Amino acid sequence: MSGSVDTLTNHDQHGRYPEATTVEDFAHKLTAVQQRIAEACRRVGRDPAEVRLLPVSKTKPEASLRLAYAAGCRTLGENKVQEAHHKWEAMQDLTDLHWSVIGHLQTNKAKLVARFATEFQALDSLRLAEALDRRLQIEGRSLDVFVQVNTSGEASKYGLAPADVAAFLQALPNYSALRVRGLMTLALFSSEAERVRQCFILLRTLREQLRQSVPVGISLDELSMGMSGDYEIAIEEGATVVRVGQAIFGARPMPDSYYWPGEVSLTRQE
Repeated sequence: MSGSVDTLTNHDQHGRYPEATTVEDFAHKLTAVQQRIAEACRRVGRDPAEVRLLPVSKTKPEASLRLAYAAGCRTLGENKVQEAHHKWEAMQDLTDLHWSVIGHLQTNKAKLVARFATEFQALDSLRLAEALDRRLQIEGRSLDVFVQVNTSGEASKYGLAPADVAAFLQALPNYSALRVRGLMTLALFSSEAERVRQCFILLRTLREQLRQSVPVGISLDELSMGMSGDYEIAIEEGATVVRVGQAIFGARPMPDSYYWPGEVSLTRQE
């Protein structure tokens, strides 16, 4: 899809994203990211309307989220479900604000996601699918989900091995409260753009292969891939959702272990 495009990563910008402290800051940053999305689309002949920007607000205080909302954000991505649940409880006055949980989820936390989230992007086991479905049935709700795929091959990463995704998808129609929308991945954190690009190519190629045998009721229309440091490359390779945090909210002070429990890779840049 990328052809001769040689877009670079922006991973060397980590820690340099200025903090957004006003509605005007957020509006400016959102416009800048949308412009870069549009430029990436133009490079490969895509319609920018095909790409959804998911602002990632993890670790940011409620006041910042309210500023982002005032600047136009209506869906926010959070990594830790308990943090997201607390924010949802505090911000229920914003009735049209939706929540996407994008981080690894333990089965004993499924009840929280079932209570408030509209989207979950890290489905990677049938035990979790069963737990979510059971709790959603109790809540009388349904949930958009993405299947997380480990495209980098790193042992520290969550997600299914690419070879295991087909069988996993065959079992998902058993969980009627889960609306499967597509696939999600975390690329390598690397300044070598070609190595990052290969992760995105792998997810897109896998999606095309799986479409030949996907069960009825399972959709693979969406590809969630790309963060603040590499979302333009992801778009060039077919991303329909990009998860952008620091380029909108500003840099985070905490180490990687806070954001991605159980992972030992370099600090990621949503």
